[in-house]
Amino acid sequence: MTSNPGPGRYHLLLAVGGRPVQHGWWDSEATARRKFTAWVGDWGRTGARITLTDGETGETLTEWPAEA
Repeated sequence: MTSNPGPGRYHLLLAVGGRPVQHGWWDSEATARRKFTAWVGDWGRTGARITLTDGETGETLTEWPAEA
């Protein structure tokens, strides 16, 4: 039997003013990307930063606002 000891591979983080205020973890990248879009719609405003990271590779998959 195989089990996932962690909360999920894909990590979504909402930070406001540089402080983490909400986290989410999903095993499905597609689900995590849908959640990212929803979080940008709900929380995307000045001072907020939303990042989606692959917990396995450490790669930032997307972020809001996008880097210039």
